[in-house]
Amino acid sequence: MRGVRRAARRAQRSVAEVGSSATGQPRRGGSLGALRGLRFWLAGPAHQAGAMASDGLEGEHPSVTLFRQYLRIRTVQPEPDYGAAVAFLEERARQLGLGCQKVEVAPGYVVTILTWPGTNPRLSSLILNSHTDVVPVFKEHWSHDPFEAFKDAEGYIYARGAQDMKCVSIQYLEAVRRLKAEGCHFPRTIHMIFVPDEEVGGHKGMELFVQRPEFRALKAGFALDEGLANPTDAFTVFYSERSPWWVRITSTGNPGHGSRFVEDTAAEKLHKVVSSILTFREKERQRLQSNPHLKAGAVTSVNLTKLEGGVAYNVVPATMSASFDFRVAPDVDLKAFEEQLQGWCQAAGDGVTFDFAQKWTEPRVTSTDDSDPWWAAFSGACKDMNLTLEPEIFPAATDSRYLRAVGVPALGFSPMNLTPVLLHDHDERLHEAVFLRGVDIYTRLLPALASVPALPSDG
Repeated sequence: MRGVRRAARRAQRSVAEVGSSATGQPRRGGSLGALRGLRFWLAGPAHQAGAMASDGLEGEHPSVTLFRQYLRIRTVQPEPDYGAAVAFLEERARQLGLGCQKVEVAPGYVVTILTWPGTNPRLSSLILNSHTDVVPVFKEHWSHDPFEAFKDAEGYIYARGAQDMKCVSIQYLEAVRRLKAEGCHFPRTIHMIFVPDEEVGGHKGMELFVQRPEFRALKAGFALDEGLANPTDAFTVFYSERSPWWVRITSTGNPGHGSRFVEDTAAEKLHKVVSSILTFREKERQRLQSNPHLKAGAVTSVNLTKLEGGVAYNVVPATMSASFDFRVAPDVDLKAFEEQLQGWCQAAGDGVTFDFAQKWTEPRVTSTDDSDPWWAAFSGACKDMNLTLEPEIFPAATDSRYLRAVGVPALGFSPMNLTPVLLHDHDERLHEAVFLRGVDIYTRLLPALASVPALPSDG
């Protein structure tokens, strides 16, 4: 019994000190030891009180059961079952006594808003954003059916969306459920927004929604959105993100028979542009690797993703193209960067042009200064929980960019530490202990954010 008590104390310290390592490296015993501590802590009376049997698993926490139910809804691109997701969310609103509004921003694309009114409607609101769609799967590479939400003996839940980002959706809901059950009320209204289409750019989701009167009526003052897992003790929080530029370089040149030394071909000129871009890529890669203080989001990345051209082995093509995925760092002068692209094309010769499949030109940075009331509330609550935060620039793109572009400060935060980054990967999974700890974290964060005093921007 004494050994059990010692183990309990170790587990409680592990939970209380998540993220307190100054180096960002796992503490003694590593991530696995801390995760075991989380599991032991979550088996304690506070969590056992809500335990229930589900799917034949005795003692499963009801929040985990709800999470697994949501994971089984096949909102997978390119044909997501949005109707089932909306019905699931409507039922959650009914059970929690929340307002529910549905906004169809494009045919078949519904934004669902669950609202917990605050006590002071004059104040701007807190937005809790999450997307309902998930990326495609290759089932043959999975250990378990990606839509079964299988939980193994260790407590890992395997499913598409386990990390990206159905976990956060349910953590929002369960944190609100707990706070309402405790009789809490806060000055600011809380809107939980569930949007479609994020995984394919958000063009039929958040991009349209922020332009509508229904969004303006929410009086959004601050938003939380998705982040990434962190394999160490720390928690990553994203205050900005890189701008996606999807660029196609098209080269035209002289055609001819494949047996001849044809001059000024499309391939020759395209090769020059590709070489220039890949040389730039290597410089950015070396800049990242040579500076231990830089994270991926602070440099510009680029990858060659498509090569197109030609009709036969023995015909020199008149046109060839190469497509690139640029992720431009938020401190880059976008006008100058586009001029650099133009320069690479001009240096390759006549008949080389470029166009954009996607071009984001409104990078925004959310303040992480202690004088900012929203950041102070967020970081202060995390400090009270002994969480170490690692502020970073998100390396890819999320719906936060649309929120920031219309003036709503947003942080990307998915409370998953001690967890490998597996979004979009085979065998995407999340440990139930990490998931439940996330519910606890939001239960502390929401009161702090929804109680930020009136600001000049509140009008």
